[in-house]
Amino acid sequence: MDSSELQPVHEFIAKIPPFDSLDTAQINQTCLALKVVYYSKNEQLVHVDSNPSQLYIVRTGAFEVVTPKGELIDRISDGQYFGFSGMLSGEKVVNKVRILEDGLVYILPQQAFDQLRANCYAFDRFFNQAFAQRIRHQGAINSEKMSSNRIDNLLCKKIIALNSQATIYQAAQQMSENRVSSLLIIDNEKLVGILTDKDLRNRVLARGLNGEISIAEVMTKEPQTLPANALVFEAILTMSENNIHHLPIVAQEQVIGMLSSTDLMRNQSSQPILLMAQINKQNRLSELVKVSQQIPMLLQNLISSDAKPHEIGRTLTTVTDSLTRRLITLAQDSLGIAPVPFCWLAFGSQARQDQAAGSDQDNALLLARELDNEEKIYFQQLAKMVCDGLNACGFPYCPGEIMASNEKWQKSLQQWQQAFRDWIRTPQPKALLHASIFFDMRAIFGPQELFTQLQNSVLAETKGNDIFLAAMTSTALDRSPPLGFFRDFVVERDGREVKGIDLKHRGNALINDIVRVYALSIGSKEVSTHKRLEALLKNDQLNHQDVKNLRDASEFIAHQRLANQGEQFSNNLPINNYLRPDSLSSLSRHQLKAAFKIVHEAQVGLKLKFLRLY
Repeated sequence: MDSSELQPVHEFIAKIPPFDSLDTAQINQTCLALKVVYYSKNEQLVHVDSNPSQLYIVRTGAFEVVTPKGELIDRISDGQYFGFSGMLSGEKVVNKVRILEDGLVYILPQQAFDQLRANCYAFDRFFNQAFAQRIRHQGAINSEKMSSNRIDNLLCKKIIALNSQATIYQAAQQMSENRVSSLLIIDNEKLVGILTDKDLRNRVLARGLNGEISIAEVMTKEPQTLPANALVFEAILTMSENNIHHLPIVAQEQVIGMLSSTDLMRNQSSQPILLMAQINKQNRLSELVKVSQQIPMLLQNLISSDAKPHEIGRTLTTVTDSLTRRLITLAQDSLGIAPVPFCWLAFGSQARQDQAAGSDQDNALLLARELDNEEKIYFQQLAKMVCDGLNACGFPYCPGEIMASNEKWQKSLQQWQQAFRDWIRTPQPKALLHASIFFDMRAIFGPQELFTQLQNSVLAETKGNDIFLAAMTSTALDRSPPLGFFRDFVVERDGREVKGIDLKHRGNALINDIVRVYALSIGSKEVSTHKRLEALLKNDQLNHQDVKNLRDASEFIAHQRLANQGEQFSNNLPINNYLRPDSLSSLSRHQLKAAFKIVHEAQVGLKLKFLRLY
């Protein structure tokens, strides 16, 4: 290369780690030793030369390192490397490098690489750490170890149990001797209940019962359990959602141990459960507002811990659910017990359990019967207190006023059933707009049987209803993924500046729309997109590959959205759903385009299935 060709190479090499730790003379020497190679995507694989080995420095393009069995080890784009494992180990290269995107690569010979390692500690340390990380990752793949994220590492496998006919006195003695806060209750080798110190306080001492009564009279029967291979994350959510602190763990229908919230706290994975515990302790709105200020930090922690987007969404939603329930309880403390049984309904992202930062409210009241004037005043006050409270805690009012505080959305069971019938049987544009919001619904508070009656009647109307499903499909196709004619990103503008790629409305929302239509067509009760996909696979509505593609696309787009929001939060910027394309690496651009392409293909499939007769 002559000097004019060397200049851009020098500028690039000088700014990427660990070459940025070299002095000018070493960088000049490195650039003179480099060979430039162009790889086309059509070649599919890079033929990595291991005799002698070479360092491949990616200037542009996207690549994947996979094992001989095709398991992903690493994805590599601008300013990253491959080939160093063979150079450091001296072993023959067996992994393969796939070409995802056309790329320009600089190749550094082994001799030059070794000289830099010998002369620069930072350079040597960088590649040793990268090699160690690669080994750990590949080892984890090979051994299929995921135990660090599973509860079996935390589990107390010492079975401390009594039968249900033992006395409370014996139970207390057993718990004291073993220094535990709970007992497994097992009859004929079958788990029939658990007894906790909280049960002894609230169900025995507080009622003035003596210690001679049987455990069966006060124990929690048919307790919630988890399998031994469950994730720590699942345990946290199960405890949070059921407001419990002990979980029996089972394997092959036999109890193998007990997991407590203390065990989870020791694992330092309990931030969500701690936050929800704090929420449940607060007695004033001002205190709840203060606790809620921790939610953005929770999101940051979840993103940093590499939690999957659907797990992050579920965690954030569980916190919102706790907050909503606490506000309802405080409202009832102030107003008195509700005169009529009711459910607090959540719609949209809260119902699907995929909330992100800045999610606004979508809620309503489901009442057991129609109200008289006095009862209407009660529920108006309750709903206003809860909606105002949620807004103060960082969940903005719905711009479309789909909120329980709006009298329009305070309906009896019969009124809701009639409203859904009207939307389904007369699928006008406004009705379909409502349908896309209200068909993702979940009861946050109140008797589940009341909600189940509504859900059953709605699904009975939608299942196999070709006209309604065709109308829903047409609405779902109104918007398309943000890819232009030449597969460039289409960005949103507000007239003054480029906002970016709308990852919510042009990404995840489209997938939600597609999956919702399929789910309604079979009358599935699942609400989250993740679980709806499982139901569709089980019912042969989508094949395994389609489900995998949609799940991967949804996860990737949601990950980009959450990571972008985390970045906005870190920089004290307003949190939104817009991602600037210039912030993406070459690899991320490639993957995001691939995800949008999957959404487009799924829309085509939806159209063929539900609009073929119209």
